[in-house]
Amino acid sequence: MPSTPRYLVPFHPKQIPHHFVDVLILGGGIAGLRAVLEMDPRHSVLVVTKDRLQESNSTYAQGGIASVMDTEDCFADHIGDTLTAGAGICDRDVVEMVIREAPRHIDQLIHWGTRFDRQEQATNQQPDPTARDLVLGREGGHSHFRIVHALGDATGKEVIRAMIERTRQQRQAQIWQDTFTIDLLTHAGTCRGALVWNRHHGKTFLWAKQTILCTGGAGQLYRETTNPAVATGDGHAIAFRAGAQLADMEFMQFHPTVLYIAGSSRSLISEAMRGEGALLVDCHGHRFMPEHDPRAELAPRDIVSQAIVDEMEKTRHPCVYLDLSHLEADWVRERFPGITRRCLEFGLDITTDRIPVRPGAHYMVGGVTVDTQGRTTLPHLWAAGEVTSSGLHGANRLASNSLLEGLVYGAHAGAGASAAALDQADTFQAIPLTNMADESSGERLDLQDIRNSLRSLMWRSAGVHRDGDQLRSAADTIETWCRYALNRQLSDPAGWELQNMLTIARVIVHAALEREESRGVHHRRDYPQQDNARWKKHLTTSRKTADTFGESEE
Repeated sequence: MPSTPRYLVPFHPKQIPHHFVDVLILGGGIAGLRAVLEMDPRHSVLVVTKDRLQESNSTYAQGGIASVMDTEDCFADHIGDTLTAGAGICDRDVVEMVIREAPRHIDQLIHWGTRFDRQEQATNQQPDPTARDLVLGREGGHSHFRIVHALGDATGKEVIRAMIERTRQQRQAQIWQDTFTIDLLTHAGTCRGALVWNRHHGKTFLWAKQTILCTGGAGQLYRETTNPAVATGDGHAIAFRAGAQLADMEFMQFHPTVLYIAGSSRSLISEAMRGEGALLVDCHGHRFMPEHDPRAELAPRDIVSQAIVDEMEKTRHPCVYLDLSHLEADWVRERFPGITRRCLEFGLDITTDRIPVRPGAHYMVGGVTVDTQGRTTLPHLWAAGEVTSSGLHGANRLASNSLLEGLVYGAHAGAGASAAALDQADTFQAIPLTNMADESSGERLDLQDIRNSLRSLMWRSAGVHRDGDQLRSAADTIETWCRYALNRQLSDPAGWELQNMLTIARVIVHAALEREESRGVHHRRDYPQQDNARWKKHLTTSRKTADTFGESEE
């Protein structure tokens, strides 16, 4: 692969302002906010968010948080379900750690004011101060009802609301919203903070003793996605340029059910609908999932997504349909109020009309390699949440384990970074880093055209189904774009986002081409079987070894 520039923009320490903090947290979703709440009060803490604080994948999460909260459930079953979904390459120690910590984190969220859906809403009983009267849902791949949810189908919105309030009450952390992180700053092999930009102050050096990366996912790499506009893989890209190791980048999870109405923005249709009894049917009304898996609509997401694409190809129809007409209408509206309102905008009554759906890019399983405490391979850099590859998800994330991972790893990374910053000297200084301007920028690029072309290419060639010929062609096309787009020093977030997207698309395609088997969310038509003898391992890469993917045994 062609060389990747270390920094995207020119800078000189005498020409832009400097800001100093003990701990810098990049990202304000569930992982970033949870990290803030672990900070020692003696620290100065700064949270940087690309958009508004509320604008993250966490906020848009519908289904809920998976946790063993019922006496009929047990840790062993949740662990087993997670390992099964992960298709053989989960880190069992990580899975056990996260799942055993889950109930404590749910209780903590309740203590902080999160209003999860409870039984007393139906029975008119007095609220239970513990978590024992929670309404529990079930989603694909789960053997029990264990999904804690809020506001019916707006769990993320409620959890983030409560965490923002708790953050503001407990800590007076600085929050810089609408601020784009251009690059991590490194010196002598360690992370020293970040270079950021906003429209009020331009570029700013943020020097930090410890930095925590919580920047979320990369769904915007694909034409069809559930992710908000901010999810352009920025955290993956800045970590890659800084020299941190990435792993499992071939594993992008596609959510099976995304509202498909031509001309509209795509909206997630929660997996909880299938957990509550919704059926998938083709354009002829035929229920097809029992033919693909004995768990039918409750199979893991990779299986359901692949089945839907197969049925779309078989019927030559652009979508399939979710049918809830056999369920009690008032209950459906109460259980899924947000989806009800969204569908009504297009004249669809979900209690009687079938909902048109198709898969869309949903969750980046791969990411920055971290240990159980959230440490990356780059000293002084920590990470948590969707930007990471922690070993929890393996080759396919189990539904509703994502917010849980953000809570557990956000807490671990926050505690670790806080302790490490206390161990460092009381004072520290700016480092005279310089990146020279490159005047040979060439003619103006149509950034939106490249972006649209990239997203369409990724959807066609690195989507639900893949094959070697398509991936090789996509790799060649992306290399061409990278040659004339990556080495330019662009001047605004639209350009930096495109450069980040190209950087990560290149890594995804090369990893998908490297793994010659089908496992979890990675389905190769030319290698349709899982091959444990050759591929029961993780593929890793870093900027230093970007032209060859390393292998680490499971």
